[in-house]
Amino acid sequence: MTAFVPMLGTVSTGLLVVAGILGLVILVVLFIIAQFFRLWLQAFMSRANVGIGDLIGMRLRKVDANTVVIAKIQLVKAGIHDISTNDLESHYLAGGRVYNVTRAIIASNRALIDLDWKKACAIDLAGRDIVDAVNTSVYPKVIDVPNPTLGRQTIDAVAVDGIQLKARARVTVRTNIRQLIGGATEETVIARVGEGIVSAIGSAETYKKVLENPDRISKAVLAKGLDSGTAFEILSIDIADVDVGENIGATLQANQAEADKRRFQAEAEKRRAMAIALAAENRAKIEENRALVTLAEAEIPKAMAEAFRKGNLGIMDYYRLRNIQADTAMRHAIGGDEPEHKLPTPPEH
Repeated sequence: MTAFVPMLGTVSTGLLVVAGILGLVILVVLFIIAQFFRLWLQAFMSRANVGIGDLIGMRLRKVDANTVVIAKIQLVKAGIHDISTNDLESHYLAGGRVYNVTRAIIASNRALIDLDWKKACAIDLAGRDIVDAVNTSVYPKVIDVPNPTLGRQTIDAVAVDGIQLKARARVTVRTNIRQLIGGATEETVIARVGEGIVSAIGSAETYKKVLENPDRISKAVLAKGLDSGTAFEILSIDIADVDVGENIGATLQANQAEADKRRFQAEAEKRRAMAIALAAENRAKIEENRALVTLAEAEIPKAMAEAFRKGNLGIMDYYRLRNIQADTAMRHAIGGDEPEHKLPTPPEH
């Protein structure tokens, strides 16, 4: 009897330890359940099929359980049951915006737009605003061409007659979900439409035809299929305003005439310089020839002296030459000219 009492005390101590451990476990479980009870109750009442185990797993995986549960409830209430909790968690862990993708899926489902979960997640992870893309598919938006925020107010182009026109357009587009991944952005649409406007105005014979029918610009631009390869579908292009600018053709002609005038002046100056150089060269040649004549005249007295010595020239012949020289000098004096040459005086013997 005495040995039985210590044994009974040992059993009681063990039971107390076990009871304490079980109580501690129950407290921990109740604490965990209390943390997730509100979310679990919301999911249960919405038939979202999210259990306590799923919520605990989200906590361990560092997933925002509140975001996932609310998104799941929204999908279920919208009648979309093919997107699981695991899909929502995967997109959250990939860095995606679960709330935006959920809104986009619900909006596309209501608008009968073909958009599945994987494509929506890919668009969101690519950095595109999937909600705005779906909204633009339902409610088209208007793009100003050119974009005033970029510093330009008009698209300037010149018609065939040389008159400049300043145009502004408004492009109505909606998102093309099928080409949203990898499609060109809004800036590409603006650039293509601007290029089309310049081409349409440039092909017009006169600026008056463009002013009379501005819709010819929009028709010409729409016919080029500028939305090919972009994330948008162009619904319409409306010319908001067309103003007449400068007479570019006349300005270019005036500039060309001024350039031609400077070129001709340069050529004339070149010819004048060449003429001056040629005149100077001719004067040098004249002086050279005069020097040669002077040298030749210096030989005349020697030749006359030689002729006198040899008897080939008589004194009467010499006097006749002097008379002719005098007559010639007199005629030059009467005419106001200087005689070019004078006969030398006879040599002294």
